[in-house]
Amino acid sequence: MNVSTSTLSLTVADVDASRDFLCTHLGYEVAMADDGFASLTRKDAAVDIVLLRKGTEVLPAEQRDREAGGLILALTVTGLDAEETRLRAAGAPITMPLREEPWGERLFQMTDPNGVVVQLVEWAAPDHREDRDQEPAAHVVTPSSEDVTVSPNATMTGLASPGRGSAELSTWTVRMEAGATGPEHSISREQVWTVTAGVLEVTCDGRTQEVSAGQTLILPADRTRRIHAHEQAEAHVSMRSDGVASVPGTEGSRELPWAR
Repeated sequence: MNVSTSTLSLTVADVDASRDFLCTHLGYEVAMADDGFASLTRKDAAVDIVLLRKGTEVLPAEQRDREAGGLILALTVTGLDAEETRLRAAGAPITMPLREEPWGERLFQMTDPNGVVVQLVEWAAPDHREDRDQEPAAHVVTPSSEDVTVSPNATMTGLASPGRGSAELSTWTVRMEAGATGPEHSISREQVWTVTAGVLEVTCDGRTQEVSAGQTLILPADRTRRIHAHEQAEAHVSMRSDGVASVPGTEGSRELPWAR
């Protein structure tokens, strides 16, 4: 058996009222219509709907006076919160507010003028807790030659970053040879520099200070700085991973490849 389409047939007292409700609030379109009958469709995967007036002779005698009581028309959608806001603003009769079930189903309900319950459903993102339980509790990063960036002024070795397992932070080491001076620049995120060897001379917003091994310097975001090494020096740097660099007098910003 191959099912090509699905149609839900509803027997209601007022075909026009249900037709207008479904077309106005849920985007259905009339495919065919006649007195006491309407066939509705959408251009996506929603089930087609046929509305039949109660008592119509098209139905077998034992079905003519039955109505769609107890039936729920459930439509799985995306953007459930936005749909609930839109429908409330449009005055749709929301008869069960938005809720989330323990098994991950998020839903709310409306009731049309004939008592047909329409339920909009969205499934919460899976927790994957079981998968997480199988992952190691912590990541160990071992730098390789591919994580090293050499510039004319310094050598950066990437440690933690989104490309190497972290979610929010990037860390790297900086090695500067004696006499090296980095370019004047600013970074869009706060940086924390801990000098691990030698002494760095840091000029930030026109103020110059020396930071020796064992000391930590906090550089605020978007402040112009320049770093100079009188002697060979090394430092460990950390910042939020989305930080980018800007150079005075130039347009745009530049990513820090060792932080990605």
